[in-house]
This record gives sequence, structure tokens and C-alpha cells, in this order.
Amino acid sequence: MKKLGNILYVTTPEAYLSLDGENVVVKKEDKPAMRLPLHNLENIVCFNYPGVSPALMGACAERNIGLAFLQPGGRFLARVSGRVNGNVLLRKKQYELSWQEDTRRSIAAGFLLGKIANSRKVIQRGVRDHTLLVDGPALRAVSASLKELLGAVQDAKSLDVLRGLEGSAARLYFSVFGELILQQKEHFFFEERSRRPPLDNMNALLSFLYSLLSMEVASALEAVGLDPYVGFLHADRPGRPSLALDLMEELRPVFADRLALSLVNRKQISGKGFFRKESGGIIMDDDTRKTVITAWQSRKQEEIVHPYLKEKIAFGLIPHVQAMLLARYLRGDLDAYPPYFWG
Repeated sequence: MKKLGNILYVTTPEAYLSLDGENVVVKKEDKPAMRLPLHNLENIVCFNYPGVSPALMGACAERNIGLAFLQPGGRFLARVSGRVNGNVLLRKKQYELSWQEDTRRSIAAGFLLGKIANSRKVIQRGVRDHTLLVDGPALRAVSASLKELLGAVQDAKSLDVLRGLEGSAARLYFSVFGELILQQKEHFFFEERSRRPPLDNMNALLSFLYSLLSMEVASALEAVGLDPYVGFLHADRPGRPSLALDLMEELRPVFADRLALSLVNRKQISGKGFFRKESGGIIMDDDTRKTVITAWQSRKQEEIVHPYLKEKIAFGLIPHVQAMLLARYLRGDLDAYPPYFWG
């Protein structure tokens, strides 16, 4: 278990959470291991098997405390929500625009422009910072191809074309992602993206970070009054937070991919912290999850100047700013949705 800021991460698989008065109690082997006042918490993120008492679920819903459940490997399972909050007029506008092909295409293109540009930036920084350690020609070739896709996204006439371009961009990017792994290559090699389940250590790390990002983006969208389940790029599907997945696209390279590379290249984690389940998938052990979460939270505290607002903000507020800008566009306050372009 680890409390970072106002978020409680329950990383011990055998832990159980219950309510005692105004406190959340984390039990391990039927013995209290941690007790925290509910009013100090904004979110509880659970990677545990036994779960949470119904009383605590109800208390979190009443107090608008986020409660999310993930598998120990990081795959998202569910969120507990109370009464629907937010601007009903904004949500009605979101639902209306989600049926308009031109609007969907315009917003989806913005998400993809951010994703491709930020993916290029990850590659370009790898070449710039580690010229003698990477295959420069291969990385530059992919960067050039991604630049061409930026133009294709702007010219795309349909959502199907945009989705095809997204797939092409992802394949290009991940075809050279392994070049950016400079240390511990025997334990953190990367050949291709594997998701369900992740089949190697690097994919397991990426999936875990993507799950953390998904929860933060969904919370940011809900906070501004948008419905995270009604998207523009990803097709709607029961139980899938399509809009959260949309907004994640432009943030994956910046939030997750760069952090994964840093954790491995700086040897903050090692191959000893990963193990293979009987199903063949790879997951992290408890100590490694804590290390990754600590690095995640530390990164969120760093300050950056937002490229659109031109204001200094904490890095962790980027999903909230992008959700706000998307809401402004849907309300008609902006002419277009401005993606986040990493500087």
C-alpha cells in the first residue's frame, strides 16, 4: 500500500479494504495494515484480489471519491461511481456531436495529430540524446514517415481513414521503440506491442502505465462534465471509456512511453520484478509496482509551460487541461480542439 498525495494505491494483491467510521482500513491477513481518513483522499486505486467492502464503496460514491479496480498486472476492470455529476447541457452537446461525422472526424484528427507528433518527439529525443547508442538512420526514417502521416491525417476524409492512419503510425513507432531501450536489454527487449496479455517485461510495464493514464484521463473528463464513454475516434462499445481512450492517444508517448524508458534505462526497476503467470502473461511484483507508481506521481509534480495556455502548470494537470479545452470546443467557445504537443 502507498499513499501519494491524495491518492491511495493498494498494490498488495492480498489486501482487503473496509470502512471504519470515517476511515478506510486496509487489512492484510485480517490485520489492519493502514488506516486513513476518507476526507484526505480523492482517489483509491486497487490492484488487489479480495476487493472492497460494500460500505466503503457506498462511502466513496457519496463523497465523490474515485474508486477504481485493476488487475495486479494493471489491466483496468471497473470504476465505482455515485450519482452523475456535471453539466447536463455539455453532455447533451457531446452526445449530439458524437453523431455528426464531420465533427467526429475533426476531433479525432486532433487526437491523432497530438499522438503522432508526440511519438516523433520521443524518437527525436532518443536520437538527440543518445546518438552513439541508437540506430540513428532507422529512427530518423521512422520519424520522417510519421511526419508524412501528419499531413495525411489533416487530409483524411473519413473516420475509417483516420483509424487506418492511427494503426500505421502505431506500427511505425513501435517498430523502432526497442532501439530506445539502452540498458537491461536482456530483460527489457521489445519486438512488438502485445496487450492481452503482455508477453514480455516492457509490454507489461507499458500496459500498467497505460492503465494509470486511462484512469486519470477518465477522471479529468468527468471533472469537466463530459461522459468518458462517448468518444469520437474510438467506436462506442458497452463498458469501454471511448472518449478517455481518444484523449489518451496524444498523451501516451509523453506520460507512459517516456517514463517506461526512463525507469529501464536508469535501472530504477529490473527484470527480477517481473514474473510470468500460468496463462503466459507477464506482471510486476508488488515492490516494482510501488516503484513505478512513485515515479509516476513524482513525474506529475514537475512543472511545464502548457503550449496552448502559455501558463506554468504541474505536469499531472495536462489531462485536466486537455479535458477542459475539449469541453470548451464542444460548447462552441473554441474554433477547434487544440491537442497537447510536447515541447
